[in-house]
Amino acid sequence: MSDPARSTLAAGMLFSVNDRDKLLEKLRRIEALFSGGSTEGERAAAGEALGRIQARLRDLERSDPPVELRFTMSNAWSRQLFVALLRRYGVRPYRYHRQRHTTVMALVSRSFVDETLWPEFEALDTALTEHLSRVTEAIIAEAIAKDTSEAEEVLGALEAPR
Repeated sequence: MSDPARSTLAAGMLFSVNDRDKLLEKLRRIEALFSGGSTEGERAAAGEALGRIQARLRDLERSDPPVELRFTMSNAWSRQLFVALLRRYGVRPYRYHRQRHTTVMALVSRSFVDETLWPEFEALDTALTEHLSRVTEAIIAEAIAKDTSEAEEVLGALEAPR
């Protein structure tokens, strides 16, 4: 574990730097796709891309005023990603007292959600979930049990061993 080029420990999980770099590159490509950049140089100018999306959000808010929307995420990673996207676009995520931690509220234009925010979130979430699944499966296979397949599906109730 002393070779930093081979592996890194982040949030208590061991994964290869190469896997991390591949995930970051994939997330950057998805970001570039949604930011509307047409050249490599334009994609590299993340500040400009963010500015374009924020300007688009302001334009949409004139024709489609923000409404309070509730989003329910299936896991903590998806929620973190979604909250980060909202904040990046200048939208304040919140939840009401006693709402579940998987709930995220936001005042945002429906058009922006439908045309930009949600499609971008889904693409990023898919990439992140696939990566986390691979890492989790590898760790379980190495540390707990080699067989990481799903549980067997059976018809009817099984009898307890005697």
